[in-house]
Amino acid sequence: MGKAKELSTDLREKQLDSRRLSSPLGSPVQTEVYFPRLTVPFCGHIKGGMRPGKKILIMGIVGVNPESFDIRLTCGDSEDPPADVAIEMKAEFTDKQLLRNACVSGEWGEEESAIPYFPFIADQPFRVEILCEHPRFRLFVDGHQLFDFYHRVELLSSIDTIKINGDLQLTKLG
Repeated sequence: MGKAKELSTDLREKQLDSRRLSSPLGSPVQTEVYFPRLTVPFCGHIKGGMRPGKKILIMGIVGVNPESFDIRLTCGDSEDPPADVAIEMKAEFTDKQLLRNACVSGEWGEEESAIPYFPFIADQPFRVEILCEHPRFRLFVDGHQLFDFYHRVELLSSIDTIKINGDLQLTKLG
């Protein structure tokens, strides 16, 4: 009986130790046994949809020889008819541009591209935060505000899906 308790305690300690490892991003490494890896392309549900005050956190590592990646917040994940895209942010490495747009009822709006600097570097970690405010999304990269994107989808709660694709690895979503 004492041996079974010792084995149980040893197993519990090993499980805790495996979760205490640190990653270069400063957050605990999550072992694949307990937490499956976030794979790209990624499609996930935003519980309760967006609302003012809600924040989406995306942490990852840019690919070694990146061409582009994109992050989309959409109203569902329907392909036919295509779901409305509340915001699509596309990082293009050749031109060092961060393009933004939205698609409502099948119509893409005017593309925005002005940014103070291009924040993404090949093979380096990043932290993107998308903050939903009443009139707009505010986007921060590594703690610095990069741009505002005014809402084109009126019903914020209908924005309930996040899609991520391209030359990056995801390490954390929240």
